[in-house]
Amino acid sequence: MSKTMKAGKCPTDDLSLTNCAIVCDKDFDLGRVKHIEVRTSPAHHFIFSILPHSSIAPGLVAFNALQRKWAVITLNQDIEVRPHQFNPKTDTLANMVLEIDFFIKKNTTTDPYDTDKMAVEFLMQFNQRAFSVGQELAFSFVDKKLLVAKVKELGALDLGGGEGKTRPVMVGVTMPNMMLSFEKAANSPINLTGKSKGKQSHQSIINPEWNFDKMGIGGLDKEFSAIFRRAFASRVFPPEVIEQLGMKHCRGILLFGPPGTGKTLMARQIGKMLNARQPKIINGPEILDKYVGESEAKIRQLFAEAEEEEKRMGPNSGLHIIIFDEIDAICKSRGSVAATSAVHDTVVNQLLSKIDGVDQLNNILIIGMTNRKDMIDEALLRPGRLEVQMEIGLPDENGRTQILKIHTARMKENNKLERDVDIMELAAGTKNFSGAEIEGLVRAATSTAMNRLVKAESKVVIDPEATEKLKVTMNDFRNALLTDCKPAFGVSSEELGTYVSNGIISWGEAVRRVLENGELLVNQTKVSERTPLVTLLLEGAPGCGKTALAAQIALNSNFPFMKICTPETMVGFHEAAKVQAIKKVFDDAYKSQLSCIILDDIERLLDYVPIGPRFSNIVLQALLVLLKKLPPAGRKLMVIGTTSRKDVLSEMEMLSVFGATVHVSTISSPECLVSCLEGLAAFDPKELDTVARMTNNKKLWVGVKKLLVFVEMAQQIEEKYRVSKFISILEEEGCLTL
Repeated sequence: MSKTMKAGKCPTDDLSLTNCAIVCDKDFDLGRVKHIEVRTSPAHHFIFSILPHSSIAPGLVAFNALQRKWAVITLNQDIEVRPHQFNPKTDTLANMVLEIDFFIKKNTTTDPYDTDKMAVEFLMQFNQRAFSVGQELAFSFVDKKLLVAKVKELGALDLGGGEGKTRPVMVGVTMPNMMLSFEKAANSPINLTGKSKGKQSHQSIINPEWNFDKMGIGGLDKEFSAIFRRAFASRVFPPEVIEQLGMKHCRGILLFGPPGTGKTLMARQIGKMLNARQPKIINGPEILDKYVGESEAKIRQLFAEAEEEEKRMGPNSGLHIIIFDEIDAICKSRGSVAATSAVHDTVVNQLLSKIDGVDQLNNILIIGMTNRKDMIDEALLRPGRLEVQMEIGLPDENGRTQILKIHTARMKENNKLERDVDIMELAAGTKNFSGAEIEGLVRAATSTAMNRLVKAESKVVIDPEATEKLKVTMNDFRNALLTDCKPAFGVSSEELGTYVSNGIISWGEAVRRVLENGELLVNQTKVSERTPLVTLLLEGAPGCGKTALAAQIALNSNFPFMKICTPETMVGFHEAAKVQAIKKVFDDAYKSQLSCIILDDIERLLDYVPIGPRFSNIVLQALLVLLKKLPPAGRKLMVIGTTSRKDVLSEMEMLSVFGATVHVSTISSPECLVSCLEGLAAFDPKELDTVARMTNNKKLWVGVKKLLVFVEMAQQIEEKYRVSKFISILEEEGCLTL
């Protein structure tokens, strides 16, 4: 509803600097009306933000001199005034270009004016204010020095189409994180510096077409999309929309996962994704100080600027990003660190109070990174604090392809990458490699290529034509994979290979049955949606080949993560250390999509001895828990255990936690013995016939492991005596009786 009012003069200099029309609070419902449209003629209308003042009489609208000049308004002129509402979806400004000059020409100076600081100050002074192209306004900056700014270009964020694009507009309303660009007015002596100097291209507050490859991040598109949805989407909308929804912005993100997966890199790029204040990047250990109270003071300093702006601007405050690398160094669970000063506890308390205390801030975003989420105080992880917890895991094959392309892009551009390099093959062959390990693989391959051009004579000489000859080939990558680069969460192929160094001798149906059952359970682990945890126990007499069969089943599975947990690696460990070592194997397995763990010689892991009897109850309870614990969603785990004392595990109630139990037989018939000796190629056919005849109608009982030793002993004497020696060894050891 429009009404006719009189134009007046702005009552104070301070109000002149607000770029608002000053009105009487009786003329407008200031709870709803923030802007007005002023018509001076049918063809001329202007938009102003308004502020009330007690000195303004009803029916009067006061303008400063620059506003009157721009709108061609004279004092006491009759003007038509009506309330104006901006559409948040189409009228929210994303960028603005301003021409800057000195307000008073005689006060010119050559001192540099930092445009980045000017942008921050401008948005503080003129947040949620209406601006039009061609409008001039006074701007107070640096010790109250007055500048004059003219609006040259405006770009609005079009949220209606869902793409977040910008489009040029003639009028719009500012918001805290919009993009500002300052240019010198024609013939102005003002000296502008900083990143906001000069004309900037139109861009949105958050760029939805963010190119992760150019940023140097690969395989994390899904994680970036989830973080954007949870933490940044609400910040695109104007503050009044957020207030109408009654919501608060996300204040914290925790990125956790194995080392080298890109957590720190991602956090740094998040700061660039927003047009916000420059992020503060803090390494966790830097906060700790030996002097009492200094650590807490450093935390308070990090939040000082955000607090000051929150007090001044309220919901219109811009976003302040604080990035904590290795946040577990300062945010350990309270009470977990034995120290007289309890500095970790007070640092956690200070951080909690700043993020979500009595005077909670809504203009901050905390980003923490850690590989040890379990160490962080649980109070920090609840909603309202670090509520978005994103696991940055090992990249899948598509992610590894992206990362390899990123790290070989420069080589390819400069024709240093041979055409035979197959990125897809490398991605398939680098299962469970982290991003950092893939980068290390590329470095190792490059080093191998460079080494070919170094002549190792009496002194190191470089081939004169090295620049032209240097090319990284597929063989360089293959050599690096074989010798230089092994994933931290990959296959212990060398360790597993030692257990099957002599191969698996299929001496009878019993061996084939074990391998077939193992293959069935491997396939179940891969394809079943109902059983993400599959457990298998191989039990049998000592020396019957249980460990070798378990290792062969694991190697046949071709899982990206395989680890064997043996008593020999824990010699000298006390019980607590042994539990931690076993738990770490399981924790590492949970980081892979498909994993296989071998628990070898379980009774030895439990420190079992029949004298007493004695065993470690702490290790037993840990194994019982871990063998029942389901892996995280989307992960699958197969556990293969071996034991020579099935009866002991039954008494300990451990036998029941294994889903399947398979008996591994010993060689107990002459036919099986001959078949095994054939597999070993230990004797010629005539000798094998003699062995069969000499063992016929006798009781035979021998494990494959012992049999290998007996065969090697017999091989050390003359050929004509070795069969008889072999038979006598079996009889002496009690493996062959009447």
